[in-house]
Amino acid sequence: MKYSLHFIHAVLHCWTVGLVVSRVNGKQVWPVPYQRVDRRPDVDPFCQALYTFCPTGDPDGRIPVMGDFDVISVFRLQTPVWEFKYGDILGKFHVMHDAIGFGSAKTGRNFTMEWYELFQLGNCTFPHEREGVSAPFWCNQGAACFYDGIDDLHWKQNGTLEKIGEISGAMFNELALWVQKDNETGVYYETWTVKSDPGANATTWFESYDCSQFVHRTYKKLLELGAQLLSQTPTNYTKIYLYSGEPLYLGDDTIFQQSSTKDLATDIKKFYHSFRSHQSVIEMIMSLLEAYEKMVLEKTFYFYYNSEYWKLPMKYPYLKITYEEIPFP
Repeated sequence: MKYSLHFIHAVLHCWTVGLVVSRVNGKQVWPVPYQRVDRRPDVDPFCQALYTFCPTGDPDGRIPVMGDFDVISVFRLQTPVWEFKYGDILGKFHVMHDAIGFGSAKTGRNFTMEWYELFQLGNCTFPHEREGVSAPFWCNQGAACFYDGIDDLHWKQNGTLEKIGEISGAMFNELALWVQKDNETGVYYETWTVKSDPGANATTWFESYDCSQFVHRTYKKLLELGAQLLSQTPTNYTKIYLYSGEPLYLGDDTIFQQSSTKDLATDIKKFYHSFRSHQSVIEMIMSLLEAYEKMVLEKTFYFYYNSEYWKLPMKYPYLKITYEEIPFP
């Protein structure tokens, strides 16, 4: 018997789980709740990955069932983003990727579980310009990947591989069921955390939904199931912040279909054009200058969340990558 994660290989239809409750008594709720779906939607063939998603995982995304009385070690895993290609280069800027490892005492088998973008980070952060499609086109799904083995060198050389606890096989099996549901309903990757300022009392406008958030959700579920987790090293995680005043809601893809919002649609597409893929070096330099002008001089960032667009009135320091300690839930 195996549990299925139902990721990209399943033919599924997408419905929203009702409307996200983002207003109470006419007042906007912050942060805006992340919107889940009933089922993972089909992947459009237009979206192509530079590196295949979950290449060594089970083709159907299945997780093996453990014996109820097995003892399963739990490991905290962290390594620089794209370490397999660039080594520790991004690690020097504290741009890290997080995952969880498991080891069976009964069988001696180890496993790695992580959640990341189906089509790489750039595609999840900015859209494509697609011929014949009026709105920006997003390839922003993320999913769980579970596969045999823990690559010790990959995680330890420039990052972290630390045992943080033990659970029973029965607890692991319950966790697998939870992962299945979480993976099927939380499908869209969100790169940015948006806050009012860097201070301790800042308002959070939007939360990210990325690899580290999946790890935190998994830790929280393990603790709910009765696990005891303890790290002997600082539990630091990468956060990418945008700083803005109160966001202004703009609408969904209908912005790009109505004559009344033609100027807004043009401005949004012009903004994202600066971040388009496959640019030459000269084009990239020009695009960075355009992005600087929009974000810093005009103090505007068009933000996409829950398949809707918001205008962020940007504030100093505008953008920041941090590596901050976040304790277990």
